[in-house]
Amino acid sequence: MPYILASEENPYAPRPEDADRQVAGLILTSMQLSERTDLTPTRVQLNLLGSMPSVCNELRIEFHPPNDTYQIQLEVYSLVNPDVNCDNVFQQFEASLLFGVYSPGRYTVWVNQGLIGDFIVY
Repeated sequence: MPYILASEENPYAPRPEDADRQVAGLILTSMQLSERTDLTPTRVQLNLLGSMPSVCNELRIEFHPPNDTYQIQLEVYSLVNPDVNCDNVFQQFEASLLFGVYSPGRYTVWVNQGLIGDFIVY
């Protein structure tokens, strides 16, 4: 069974105040996994590029621990406060999310139910 040995902080994690906000879409233009060899042990980082519908939208990345088939599921979306009037001008974003330390195995990474890559932990 796969498990996380040490987790990493997610600056885009859902927050309690999100309950008052409305889920909005976003466009992901690039998703890439990269190895961070400058860290010990080597870890994986997810790099995202995209845009949100307005400058009032806030990025959220919901990270789920690996399931029994070594799949890591992430949900990437934006939130907006429906009570705030905001111009619909696309806001581009760049985001990076560092993965924690995992037990040995081959993991696949899924973003919004689409496979983006895999990595192996020895």
